[in-house]
Amino acid sequence: MNYKDEKLFEEKVFKDPVHRYIHVRDKVIWDVIGTREFQRLRRIKQLGTTYLVFHGAEHTRFQHSLGVYEIVRRIIDDGFSGRTEWNDEERLLTMCAALLHDLGHGPFSHAFEKVFTLDHEVFTQAILTGDTEVNAVLKRVSPDFPQKVADVIGKTYPDKLVVSLISSQIDADRMDYLQRDAYYTGVSYGHFDMERILRVMRPDEEQVVIKFSGMHAVEDYIMSRYQMYWQVYFHPVSRSAEVILMKILHRAKDLHNRGYAFRYDPVPFKAFFDRKIELEDYISLDENVLMTYFQWWRKEDDPILSDLCNRFLDRKLFQHAEFEPATEYRKIGELERLFKEAGIDPEYYLVADSSSDLPYDFYRTGEENERVPIYLQMNNGELRELSRSSEIVEAISGKRRTDHKLYFPEDLLESGKDENPLYGKILELLKN
Repeated sequence: MNYKDEKLFEEKVFKDPVHRYIHVRDKVIWDVIGTREFQRLRRIKQLGTTYLVFHGAEHTRFQHSLGVYEIVRRIIDDGFSGRTEWNDEERLLTMCAALLHDLGHGPFSHAFEKVFTLDHEVFTQAILTGDTEVNAVLKRVSPDFPQKVADVIGKTYPDKLVVSLISSQIDADRMDYLQRDAYYTGVSYGHFDMERILRVMRPDEEQVVIKFSGMHAVEDYIMSRYQMYWQVYFHPVSRSAEVILMKILHRAKDLHNRGYAFRYDPVPFKAFFDRKIELEDYISLDENVLMTYFQWWRKEDDPILSDLCNRFLDRKLFQHAEFEPATEYRKIGELERLFKEAGIDPEYYLVADSSSDLPYDFYRTGEENERVPIYLQMNNGELRELSRSSEIVEAISGKRRTDHKLYFPEDLLESGKDENPLYGKILELLKN
């Protein structure tokens, strides 16, 4: 039997709190799960620093990746298989892309990417096509199969319907992380009727479409996403922890570049500090490594690195204040001057951070990150863009919400304001 079609003697299942069970019958999928690179995802949290706000948010990219695979498996096997618009030959490719779409995430994901100017999708593709265990498994399907999986994840695969199942405004990735993140954070915002959405999903030539009768379930899904972003993903305390995490890495990189003699040599980070990253350097790094070094670096002689590590590990986070960059840019300049005069480095202790989200948008040709809209399939077969039928979606379409905050060590300023009047002046300026 061809490896592509080979089934396990007995179906394997993962017990899952979101989907109840995740079913694996394909030998290729089971072998991919067992690779070193996929198992690494057990050591990468799905929500980065959010566990410092919602203590249950300790779930991993491994769990999420299995969940995305299971949703795609159900869409194909229970809904699309046998339909003329769907090519059953794409089944295994689509499930592998779903399973492996987050393979290249680094420790603490987006914060790590920002510090070292990395792109997890680029590393996902590199892991899939490089000298790795997962590549060896995929090549057993066919020599070009790893590249096909990489193309789906990179959104360059010619079958756009396959790509839309993994990456679109209503894809398996979002459907899993909204429910999974809601479950582990304990909030109610991310819940929506996925069962209904799966029942009304239909394959079209270039993307998934939704039967008109399922419009209200899709409205609920979009509003769930909107609420999760502002109540969980952009929570100011989680952002404070992320700011400190990024500043730890910035400080360690700066010290390395200056020739600082670390008590605990940052061997796993040198390739990143020097911008000479090999694939093995990336795969070997996970959150356990970072947390170990943070424990060591809290004992470093450098007071800034030591303090930032203490703050992150002991949850002594920065406080935040609202600000508007367009009208308060002079305030930032004045605060930076006062920080320096008070002997506090504003590079590490006064941080402006912005969050922005566009919950739903329709297609705008030529614009950066143009988005393919969600289409409803009307009773006569016509396709209609969602916001033309839904007043709820129309109300938020194309409306980007942005939030700006300043982060600072209020505890340090409060404890020292009696001895240094500049501390009190800084606090007054920050709170007005």
